Amino acid sequence: MALFGLFKSKKESKESLDKGLEKTRENVFSKISRAVAGKSRVDDDVLDDLEEILVTSDVGVDTTLKVIKRIEARVSRDKYVNASELNQILQEEIIALLDENVDGEVKNFEEALKKKPYVIMVVGVNGVGKTTTIGKLSNQFSRAGKKVVIGAADTFRAAAIDQLKVWGERANVPVIAQSMGSDPASVAFDTLQSAVTQDADVVIIDTAGRLHNKIGLMSELSKIKRVMQKVVEDAPHEILLVLDASTGQNAFEQAKQFVAATEVNALALTKLDGTAKGGVVIGISDQFKIPVKYIGVGEKIDDLQLFDRKAFVESLFQSTGK
Repeated sequence: MALFGLFKSKKESKESLDKGLEKTRENVFSKISRAVAGKSRVDDDVLDDLEEILVTSDVGVDTTLKVIKRIEARVSRDKYVNASELNQILQEEIIALLDENVDGEVKNFEEALKKKPYVIMVVGVNGVGKTTTIGKLSNQFSRAGKKVVIGAADTFRAAAIDQLKVWGERANVPVIAQSMGSDPASVAFDTLQSAVTQDADVVIIDTAGRLHNKIGLMSELSKIKRVMQKVVEDAPHEILLVLDASTGQNAFEQAKQFVAATEVNALALTKLDGTAKGGVVIGISDQFKIPVKYIGVGEKIDDLQLFDRKAFVESLFQSTGK
């Protein structure tokens, strides 16, 4: 089964996405509506207001300036752009920007599971929803008939190990763990050995969720990678950074730290349903040139979606009907 087939149907995903982005959409759309009220065309005042709206919606300054520049070019090219068309123009230009910023090879996530076992190392600070994301992802793979093994290599917190075991039970997935304070690399090694013995399809390795200094973080993650490669030569195939969308600009800072410390090649943005700062997804996707692979839009075990740039942007800027 292809990776996209592990998740909800398009209709179910759309409904969850619309609901999850409700707070951000109401915040952004209401501001844009006020900005164009009484305007017959997109002029400098509208663009200035739009710039402020995007920045305050946590899209980020650099990405916002790119979007404004594209809209200015569009207005100049088309000579006359009706203010009522602004939402549609925004959608088209942001989707185009995000498409340009993602390498064609990483757009097709369905290729991932051709490697066996496919090893995912998950990184991120405490409290961002890392353990929950691992649990939900494990459940999706398990439900699709994939054999999954989880490695509890965050040995810094006993709670992290216990939480993973609970998720493992819910998803019917084995969790390889040692005692608190054990060497994380040793846990990762044992997990991969177990996965190979069991002929597992997917291995998900949790790591310590603390942002210690960059050198210490790099050293620990590098050691885990080296030890895993003694069992699976090209592991990990995916280094997934989990970020909490509700923290807005703080998520940018966390991304900078982890991207500098290890070779992050996929992102997961969580807690979109609880924030009006969903614009951070656009900024992070653009600024780091790393694909957002998953988004969390609810508390349920199946409220984890593959990130669809077009669907996300369309949902974010659609009319609230109010």
